[in-house]
This record gives sequence, structure tokens and C-alpha cells, in this order.
Amino acid sequence: MRRTKFKLRLTFLIFLITNLYVMSQETEKNQFSFKWENGFKVESLDKKFKLKFGGRIHLDHAYFNQNEELDASYGSLESTTGTEFRRLRFFISGTIYQNVEFKLNVDFAGGEARLKDAYIGVKNIPIVGRIRVGHIKEPLRFDALSSSKDITFLERAIPADFANERNNGILLMNDFLNNKLSVQTGIFRNSDDFGNDKGADHDIAWTSRITTLAINNVEKEQLLHIGASYSYRKPDREEYDISVRPKSHLSRKYITTGNIPGVQTVQIINLEAAYSNGPFTVQGEYLNSAVEQKTDISSETFNFKNYYAQVSYFLTKEHRPFTNSYSTFGRLKPKNNVFNGSKGIGAWEVALRYTNTDLNSGSISGGEQEDITLGLNWYLNPATRIMLNQVWTHFPGAGNLNIFEVRFQIDF
Repeated sequence: MRRTKFKLRLTFLIFLITNLYVMSQETEKNQFSFKWENGFKVESLDKKFKLKFGGRIHLDHAYFNQNEELDASYGSLESTTGTEFRRLRFFISGTIYQNVEFKLNVDFAGGEARLKDAYIGVKNIPIVGRIRVGHIKEPLRFDALSSSKDITFLERAIPADFANERNNGILLMNDFLNNKLSVQTGIFRNSDDFGNDKGADHDIAWTSRITTLAINNVEKEQLLHIGASYSYRKPDREEYDISVRPKSHLSRKYITTGNIPGVQTVQIINLEAAYSNGPFTVQGEYLNSAVEQKTDISSETFNFKNYYAQVSYFLTKEHRPFTNSYSTFGRLKPKNNVFNGSKGIGAWEVALRYTNTDLNSGSISGGEQEDITLGLNWYLNPATRIMLNQVWTHFPGAGNLNIFEVRFQIDF
């Protein structure tokens, strides 16, 4: 009941704000402009106050098929098809008095409200740059920092199970040398889906990232991004586990470390690189999670790994735009929207990715998983996309799984 009331209140709030600003345009004394710019935006004439609001809908359908060997290893599939709203989000973000920023982003997928972003920030601070406090993304993993509305495939390459994408904390970030060098660092505490961490106690994580734009030629549409991040995590409950799905959120999880007791620290190192030249983009990352365990009977350090490499190409010759180091690649704008004149075919992108996740280390045999994903994306306009993914998953010594999945996506 409380969650239902929360949903209704949030929906009403967004509806109220929308109508108030629309109606405000009818007065001659109004000092704000209201416009559509890949989302609804309200802005004061002096640029000191800005507001953006909207949401996104991701609807997925998937089909599964596994061989007899995988049936024997993990049991047969309970269902060969699946459907879900992967994301159902509303958000409000903005700037007030020029230097104070905020964002509230809530997801209702799965029938429950989950907090995604909820932060207050101050920007344009000398030397420091920008500070954000609240429920925010940790500066860890290029693919995780990319918005879900702009990622190339339906699912990200590096599983969120290695470390939370978002946590409660404080984040400092700044750009130097004309944005060629970027640094982000923060202190975080594990939090639940509502951003609360009442039970976190001394659970803490320090996460930092440094990146460089070695090449950033906008006119020639060339970019080379290189970066590295490190996260030192100390779980208060001295427990840690990783469980990974094939590259479909509708799939079951096959490989897992199980719950590891006696964990003293977790240290994650991530290396990242991305290169784009016109319609061509290549991207890759390598992640290692070192888990230090100490119990009354043993002391051991486990190393769990994930890496991927992917390439993509726009058949219609678009170029993937780069927003900044923390937000990574941004919104793709087709040269010709669908039904926009005789040339309105939208943008077409083909992509291929290889992913490897290894959860075998020392006395833990969590399993290994290899995914090859072939993707086809059709951008009808900057806000609407249809995605097709064919995934071939191989579990060495255990069998194979095939997945075909489609997503209908819009953000507004």
C-alpha cells in the first residue's frame, strides 16, 4: 500500500510540474522558456534556473534454448520465453541559482519502486570542480557509467554483481587540461533499493577513477579514451558473493561464487579504453576483483575476472557522441528520422561483443561463462530505438545456451 501511494504521489508531482510550466508560458510576464530538446526542459532567461523531467520505457521479449549438456549440468529450462519491462523510470533534474544541481530518478520496473539517482550537488567549485552527495553512481567501469538509454547492447558487459553501480556517498570530480584529463573520487556505503544504509554500519568503499582523452577531434569525428579505476571495499558483514546471468536480464543465473564468509577486503581494478572514428567504435574493459578471506581455518585471496571487447558500426554513417568522462557516450541523433521526408530511414547500427567471466579461483569453483552477442539497433529518432540481440553463451564443460531478445525503447 505504501509503495502504491508513493507511485501515485510521484506521478502526480510530475504531472503537476508539467502543467504548471506549460500554463506559465501563457503569461507575458513569464521569465522562463519551455521547450523540447530530446526531453522536456524549462529554463530561465538568465540561465540560472534549469529543469528537465521525463522518463524511459524499456520493454523486452526473449527466447531461450539450451542444449542437453546444459540440461544435465543445471537442469532444464522452466520456460523458453520471457517478457518484462526492464526499465520504467521517471526523473526530475535541474540547476538552481546557477551552481546547485539535483536529480531524482525512480524506477518502477518489476512492480516495485527503486531509487536510481537522488543527489544534491554543487558545481564550478575552484580546484575541486564538482561535488555530489546522495545516491549516485560510483566512478567504476566505463560500461556501468554509460546511461542505459545509450548502451550499445541490451545488457552491459560487466555484471553489476562485482560491485553496486550506485551507492550512498559523496563524489568529487573535475576535468583538467581542457578536459583531456578527468579525475573522480568518492567515499560510499552500501545501500538498498531505496538508498538507505541503516544496516551498513562500518561497510565502506573508496572508489577512484582517472581517464584521459588522448584524441578528441570533433571535426574529424575521432576519439580515444583511456582510463583506470580502483575500488577498496570493506564489507561490514564480512561476506561477498558474485552471481552472473548470460547477457539477458530475463535469463536465470548459471555461475556463482556462492556466499564467501570471512571476507576482510575486496579490491577491484578496472581498465578501460574506447576508440571511435566516424561510424566505427571499438570498446573494451578488464576487471579483477581480489577478495581477501580470513577465517579460523584458512586464509586465502581469490581473484575473479571479467573482460570484454566490442565493435560497432553505423551503416547510415552516424557518429557516436561522447558526453564527458563520467557520463561517457551520449545520445545518438540520426541524420534522418524515420518518416522525415523521402530519406527518413533513421539510423542503423550493427555490433558484435565477446565477454568472458571467470568465477574460478583457489578453492572456489564458481564457473566460467563466455558470451558472444550480435546486435542490430534501429534508431527511429533520438528518443526511440528498437534493439535486437542474438546471444550465444558457452559454459566450458557444462553446455551452451542461445538467447534471442528484442527491446522496444523510448525516453522522453
